[in-house]
Amino acid sequence: MKQKVTAVFDIGKTNKKFFLFDKDFKEVHKEYTSFDEIEDEDGHPTENLPALKKWLKEVFDRILEKKEFDVKAINFSTYGASFVHVDENGEPLTPLYNYTKPLDESIINSFFEDYGPREDFLKTTGCADLSMLNSGLQLYWLKKSKPEVYSKIKYSMHLPQYLSYVFTGIPLSEYTSIGCHTALWDYSKKDYHSWVYKEGINKILPPIVSTETSINMNYNGNRIKIGVGIHDSSAALLPYARSVKKKFVLVSTGTWSISFNPFTENPISTDTDDKDAINYMRINGRPVKAARLFLGNEYKIQVEKLNAKFGVDDDYHRNVKFDYDIYSELTKNFKKSFKWESLEDKTMPSETTIVFNNYEHAYHQLMLELVQLQIDCINRAIGNDTISRLYVDGGFSDNDLYIKLLSHEFRDKKLRTTNASLGSALGAAISISDTKLNSKFLKKNYALKKHVPFIING
Repeated sequence: MKQKVTAVFDIGKTNKKFFLFDKDFKEVHKEYTSFDEIEDEDGHPTENLPALKKWLKEVFDRILEKKEFDVKAINFSTYGASFVHVDENGEPLTPLYNYTKPLDESIINSFFEDYGPREDFLKTTGCADLSMLNSGLQLYWLKKSKPEVYSKIKYSMHLPQYLSYVFTGIPLSEYTSIGCHTALWDYSKKDYHSWVYKEGINKILPPIVSTETSINMNYNGNRIKIGVGIHDSSAALLPYARSVKKKFVLVSTGTWSISFNPFTENPISTDTDDKDAINYMRINGRPVKAARLFLGNEYKIQVEKLNAKFGVDDDYHRNVKFDYDIYSELTKNFKKSFKWESLEDKTMPSETTIVFNNYEHAYHQLMLELVQLQIDCINRAIGNDTISRLYVDGGFSDNDLYIKLLSHEFRDKKLRTTNASLGSALGAAISISDTKLNSKFLKKNYALKKHVPFIING
């Protein structure tokens, strides 16, 4: 008898993943691939969309032919800030422009002449700056600088919805992609911003549906429920939001550490100069306040330098455990030692000075300084809200110093770590499922661990 499964394509900038989950959301199959980037017409690197589309179809068709699986549903989780513009035949008109592509300053200036002042606009739309990272500006840029291309656009879909469209042929929009710092959404009106209507851009944006929407279709002779796709950060948050009843902040760590507060009453940051204050949307359209920190990137840079200085191997840092005596010694007359290379910090020294004669002391100093920045980031996400729980997932969830220092600082809250390596893929599967998650879900599926603050001696 075939095993009933939900399929998920989880598309990152580097790795493209495919998963099958059983009825209890346990992974029963996975495969990975990656593609070399291609270049757009200006020579900027971008996603190889034709290769991605071909891979999606090949993988899914092959799975459908397998004897052991009965695919009942499929959904898509991808990175955000990326549009696919299709013509009346459903064919892409442009490359999938990379959100790192520079946007001409004259376009931004022209935009604010019509729709400023800048601060008011950023506050209303929950954006921290304006660039291609705000995907709505891509539509404005196309309309002004490539009118011949723009005039042929039938629909513009964010990448998760385009992948769904590849399988259904039905163009749709949904909240998590629209709410991901796109400059399209007016959080106060809970509708597209007035500029979208004034420019007529609403005419090429497909109808908005709930992220939980699915379309029952006959696909290659199989009756399958096809989801409309979900933005990966919102997908990673979903299993927590569905299974935890008390208010929490999720700290998702990796190259970027992003602190999500899905319970805020004050979602929009009033500091429009804070480029690390960002907003997302939950699947029901409610806002999520978030703050980001380039934690993993800076950690990697500084650890490589410490490894070279003390002549230890590349993995040595993984085995350094929290030492209370070192902590006590360093915090007695605490002074910053590190000048960051990829983080902004007004209080950092002008040069890095390592005065310690062993690796453990230097590493403790590094983590004390980095965790202080993380604490500030979490507090920005919490704002004035009363939050009782912190969940930490991703690369730093098993860093002993990071967790001990955080649990000490937030000793008024319950701190838990989870092993959410499947995060966004699992969220995509859950979003189109009717299954109710209970409070034991994280323990069962995410290896939930409790942490208690260390005790200060004397």
